[in-house]
Amino acid sequence: MKIFKRLILIIIILIITIISIMCFIGYSTYSSALKEKPLLKRIEEITSNEHYVKFDDMSETYRNAVIAVEDHRYYDHGAIDFIAIGRALFTNLKNMKFLEGGSTITQQVAKNVILTQEQTWVRKIAEIFAAYDLEKNYTKNQIFEFYVNTAYFGDGYYGIYDASYGYYNKSPKDLNLDEASMLAGIPNAPSLYSPNVNLNLAKKRQAHVINKMLEYGYISQDQAVPFLSYGAS
Repeated sequence: MKIFKRLILIIIILIITIISIMCFIGYSTYSSALKEKPLLKRIEEITSNEHYVKFDDMSETYRNAVIAVEDHRYYDHGAIDFIAIGRALFTNLKNMKFLEGGSTITQQVAKNVILTQEQTWVRKIAEIFAAYDLEKNYTKNQIFEFYVNTAYFGDGYYGIYDASYGYYNKSPKDLNLDEASMLAGIPNAPSLYSPNVNLNLAKKRQAHVINKMLEYGYISQDQAVPFLSYGAS
């Protein structure tokens, strides 16, 4: 029994040590990124862009579409959504492959604005530290702005202004349900979901966005029906 207890204690200590080392490396990566360019400077560069779109200058339908498909509990959790992470972990283990990531909109801003797109555990941990820093310094609406103004929408369009005018030749404030749900779905995989690349896949992704908007009460069944014939991606 004593040997068993010692073994458990050693395993616990080993796990804590590994986690501590991983966190240290992740934080060091984040700190290095800030030394290259401070957070405030990075945000100033984004918000000073002549095509930067403020929260109130986007259609409510578009904002709702993004929240529904990317992070439906966005206004209810902090920088990290532990419920989403747990759900993603369960889904991935159940299917024995990576299907969900559980990242919040804030984490995606951290990736787009401060870190890189590389899929490594170091970047993922650094992303968590960056997300907490973002939420400490900016409001949810501001962070939402950062996200849609830095996201890639395919066809060379970076940010919702260029995407809105590029695809539909209209202001983000005037996007209707059809246009808003299409644009909300593209950043997940721009090379696949751009309507100019593969309209069928884009429509399937759009149907997924519509389903999420319906599920979370942003639209009615009648509004959703015209889009659901494509099925969900």
